[in-house]
Amino acid sequence: MNTPTQVETTPPVPAIANVAGVEECAAVINGVRWRYVHAGSGPALLLVHGFMGYSFSWRFVIKGLAEHYSVYAVDVPGCGFSERSASLPGTLASDAEGLLSFVDHMGIEQFDVLGTSRGGGLAIALAGLMGERNMLHRVRRLVLSAPINPWSELGLLRMRMMATRVGRIYVVDLASRLRFILRRYFVQLYGDPASIPPGSFLGYQAGLEPAGSFEHLWNITRSWVADLERVETVLPLVESVPALLLWGEWDRAVHRNSASELHRRWKNSVVVIMKRIGHMPYEEVPEEFNRIVLDFLLRDTPATPLQAEAHPAMAQAAAELGPA
Repeated sequence: MNTPTQVETTPPVPAIANVAGVEECAAVINGVRWRYVHAGSGPALLLVHGFMGYSFSWRFVIKGLAEHYSVYAVDVPGCGFSERSASLPGTLASDAEGLLSFVDHMGIEQFDVLGTSRGGGLAIALAGLMGERNMLHRVRRLVLSAPINPWSELGLLRMRMMATRVGRIYVVDLASRLRFILRRYFVQLYGDPASIPPGSFLGYQAGLEPAGSFEHLWNITRSWVADLERVETVLPLVESVPALLLWGEWDRAVHRNSASELHRRWKNSVVVIMKRIGHMPYEEVPEEFNRIVLDFLLRDTPATPLQAEAHPAMAQAAAELGPA
């Protein structure tokens, strides 16, 4: 496994985007500069952020995860403090190719993946890509925190609107200038506004400051519907990979009811619903989030579907959603 490359010539990252005690790193892969943070040693764990996010999302959980893993939290190109380029399509398929190039560049043979929201959909697309190339054995386990999927209708109409020319004006010209639009969006991601950690909005806003950020966001919205179809298409290829489907009871971004259909189609999956939590459990209750994630990742996985020998809390949550 390659040693993480320390940042020397990349533009400075603001202090609010840094995590004390975590390595600030960069790599140029296929001509594109990636910014990522690294912590810990041991088996590789790849963290993939969601829409409008970047590695900042994992600031409260990365150190706990790094007690057991060599953790790589990436800023997917076009996001955070990785390179912006008009040539980046912003599709799940292209970003999955990028993530595969990243783990290959790092010399990582096998790894676990933790993805949230669009990053959860990207984790599925990555596994699907590796399945298509007979490399699925390299993916040990997946933890998917409210991954985007075709069975959640929340926000779908909004995304269809955003993909139009009027939507481009809203995203690129208005949202980039009118910060109250962004603030309202982020507030809705948390189950209880009182649970929003101090500095969260400023941190996410910092990741959108680099030029080209909102143009890239619009590229993502344009491919959203096709990306959801991609998620559904690859599920038969990845259903053997052990997967934890983790949802907040009060999620207003990706509806928790969609977990039922995703669980039904993913034969080797288990579902956990976190009570009174929204779309951001890794920020709302980071210690509990890490406990659930590590309980899943660290135990030996049986060859039979996970729900057969699930942790009692996991089994109960899966039962509430119905059998696979």
